[in-house]
Amino acid sequence: MGKTTVSANWTGEKLYYIGTDTKGNQVSMGGRNVSPGQMLLLGAAGCMGMDVVHVLRKKRQDVTDVQVQVTGYQPDEYPKPYQTVEINFTIKGNDLKPNAVERAIELSKNTYCVVGQTLKNPVELKTSYTIESA
Repeated sequence: MGKTTVSANWTGEKLYYIGTDTKGNQVSMGGRNVSPGQMLLLGAAGCMGMDVVHVLRKKRQDVTDVQVQVTGYQPDEYPKPYQTVEINFTIKGNDLKPNAVERAIELSKNTYCVVGQTLKNPVELKTSYTIESA
């Protein structure tokens, strides 16, 4: 089984965190920055968008632009888990075949996108902690 480890470190200010991925890329979270919940939706947009472009190129479709809009619906009360997620693709290109676009989206949704697969399947969430002296 593969393993990916990322981290989020508190900046010491309000509820701001700096997230770091396995490549050292960083993203600011909290407050005026991207919220962690929205990062989940952004992950779905990026993941599915990449898949769709990849599949369409393999199908020799002339894609010139892809925009992915993700809308998450959540209850008003905490913890506010997303209950429905809608993903809309605006795909531009020359002589794009609708069946190729539909198939690319279907493959991403049902097979390739790790974020989508994680969202639609139960995930075991384990926690642990370490206490250190300041």
